[in-house]
Amino acid sequence: MNTLINNPGKEALEELVERYPALEKASEELEKCYLILCECFRKDGILYLCGNGGSAADAEHIAGELMKGFLSLRPLPEEMQKKIGDETISSSLQQGLRAVSLLSHPALSSAFANDVDPRLVYAQQLYVMGREGDVLMGITTSGNAKNVLAAFKVAKAKGIKTVLLTGENHGLCEEFADLAVHAPEKATYKVQEYHLPLYHTLCIMLERTFYGK
Repeated sequence: MNTLINNPGKEALEELVERYPALEKASEELEKCYLILCECFRKDGILYLCGNGGSAADAEHIAGELMKGFLSLRPLPEEMQKKIGDETISSSLQQGLRAVSLLSHPALSSAFANDVDPRLVYAQQLYVMGREGDVLMGITTSGNAKNVLAAFKVAKAKGIKTVLLTGENHGLCEEFADLAVHAPEKATYKVQEYHLPLYHTLCIMLERTFYGK
């Protein structure tokens, strides 16, 4: 994995494989995902996330780890603290990487699902908010989630890169993904059990890269 030599994320990736040897191949895909997200965040892009059921919870989880400190604090730059001018606020706020869960707009989602088409709830939000240079991560253990697939198609049309977090089933979404990260299982719950250490490692790698240990 030459691209991670001298990179703060290298240690986290090696620890992942040490703890979960079955994820060695997935770790190579995860490295590519990390590089895609580094490019996105360095250009002030946004990571959008979506999924269903347990994968919806994972999408929310990832956004939460990126939008605030995960393993380390991310204090505001001194210049920003001075601009805020209130130490009780500025000393508590943390820096974060821009991540939006498409699960987080229930009024919009329920209205669109009722009035138009529930399959297109994620696609509608991405069409309105997404911009070229952003990234969409779709999480689906089967790889066949219809609402994730629709969002991927919209992403392609808008120049938004797509990352699929999935299992070994090689579903329909993979055709529209720029990158797929495969957990080495097919059963839903087993795939989800591997997704957690994969995306935790990804969040650690990004945090160490942008904010240090």
